Amino acid sequence: MQSLIKALNNGETVVYPTETLYALGCDGTNAEACDKVISIKARAADKPLPLIIGGVDMLGLVTNDRPAVLQQLASSFWPGPLSILVKALPSLPSALSDEQGYTSVRWSGHPFASELSKRMRKPVVATSANMSGRPPAALPEDLDPELLALAGAAYLDPPWPKGGKASTVIRVLEFNRLEVIREGAVSVKMLCDKGFSVSIARVE
Repeated sequence: MQSLIKALNNGETVVYPTETLYALGCDGTNAEACDKVISIKARAADKPLPLIIGGVDMLGLVTNDRPAVLQQLASSFWPGPLSILVKALPSLPSALSDEQGYTSVRWSGHPFASELSKRMRKPVVATSANMSGRPPAALPEDLDPELLALAGAAYLDPPWPKGGKASTVIRVLEFNRLEVIREGAVSVKMLCDKGFSVSIARVE
C-alpha cells in the first residue's frame, strides 16, 4: 500500500485490483498524471477517465451533485461495480470529464482499492489495466508486462479481482429514471428490482 501511495503522491501511475478487474490509475486531481494514464494505454484523449472513491463521504471531492436518486443508488449498490455519471468539480483535470462536464465515479467494492482512495484522501483514476484494444486482466499473470513496466508501482497480491464484466455505467435522468451507458456487473434487472426506471443509451 505505501509504495502505491508514494507513487501516486509523486504523480506516477499505479496498477491495482478493483472488485471487477485490475485498474491502471493515478491521483485523480493531478492533470499530468491523468495524461500519463492516457499515454500508457494509448487511450483516446476524448474518452474520460473514470474515478473511484473510498466512501460516500468522499463524493464531495468529485462533485457538488446531491440528488436524492444518487443517495438511493449509493445505498443500494455501493460499495460495488456501479459507476454513476456526475457533474465534475471544475477544479478536477479535464481528462476526467466529457464535453458536458460529467465524470463517472463509484465507491469500489474491493478493500484495497477503497482503502487506497481513503488513505490518499483523494479520488483515484480507475481505468482497466490494459493497452487500448487488448483484453482487460483479472489475474496478475494476465497483465501486460509492457504496461506493468511503464507503471510506477503495482499491487498484485490477493484478494484478486473477481473478473467477469466491468462496472456498469449509468446516467441519472430525473426522479428515479436512469440511462444505462454500459451494462456490466450490475444488470438492468438489478436496477429495476430496486425500483428504478431504466432505459438503454443508444450507440451512435
